[in-house]
Amino acid sequence: MYKYHCLNPISAVGLDQLDENYVNVETAKGADAILVRSAKMHEMEFDKNLKVIARAGAGVNNIPLERCAEEGVVVFNTPGANANGVKELVIAGMLLAARDIIGGINWVQDIAKITEKKKKVFAGTELEGKKLGVIGLGAIGVLVANAAVHLGMEVYGYDPYVSVDSAWRLSRNIHHAKTADEIYK
Repeated sequence: MYKYHCLNPISAVGLDQLDENYVNVETAKGADAILVRSAKMHEMEFDKNLKVIARAGAGVNNIPLERCAEEGVVVFNTPGANANGVKELVIAGMLLAARDIIGGINWVQDIAKITEKKKKVFAGTELEGKKLGVIGLGAIGVLVANAAVHLGMEVYGYDPYVSVDSAWRLSRNIHHAKTADEIYK
């Protein structure tokens, strides 16, 4: 029986993969494993039973890697697991930047006090036909690039280290830049 402790809320989608050999405990004391998202662990004391720290997400900057290595604690993360969610946030950011959505929401809340002609203030611009440069075509970049193509954007992608895995996921409609300077042009 292995004991694990979650420092942050971890999705049931992941936790449901654990069988009856794993039990969630209330504190890190005595736990064999710690599951973490964003909690900062640099000042945390580790129990002598701790064997592994699993980071739900891409980075490990919130985990004291050197100390873990010294204490024999294995650290790993799950890059790409949240790629679709991050892609959606990037697209939402693009839409928020292209259209004054927040201003529009605030305006609608006060619509009884202002006139119809005021709405032109929130016109913004359409993404269709615009150019987008994506630097880095890994798990997230390739999803953003392909989504932008589907929005009717002209997409230029640059990644000197693009993997074969990512390359086959790239739309043929993405212009492949040879250098970052091509993106900036």
